[in-house]
Amino acid sequence: QVQLVESGGGLVQAGGSLRLSCAASRNIFSANVMGWYRQAPGKQRELVAAMPSGESTNYADSVKGRFTISRDGAKNMVYLQMNSLKPEDTGVYYCNVQWLLSDYWGQGTQVTVSS
Repeated sequence: QVQLVESGGGLVQAGGSLRLSCAASRNIFSANVMGWYRQAPGKQRELVAAMPSGESTNYADSVKGRFTISRDGAKNMVYLQMNSLKPEDTGVYYCNVQWLLSDYWGQGTQVTVSS
């Protein structure tokens, strides 16, 4: 079983940066997929970035060139570096890990980008 806790959200002006962190309760190196999703007001939850096992990193078209997903295996951490933030990036961001046959989710962290 995996427990996930996100942190690093907050209020930032357009053009600014934030780094989100996801702490996992156990080693997630063997996870099938680790990534980040977000849900904007009035919108469905969408994939932002993912690191499939043995495959290249994937990004939503809307964040390519601005966001970077990374991990620190020794610390059981997953990060999302967000640069050049736009108001449309506003939403609740969720850490996600697909491990064995289950999906694990954090509680989310709010990101608000002002104009």
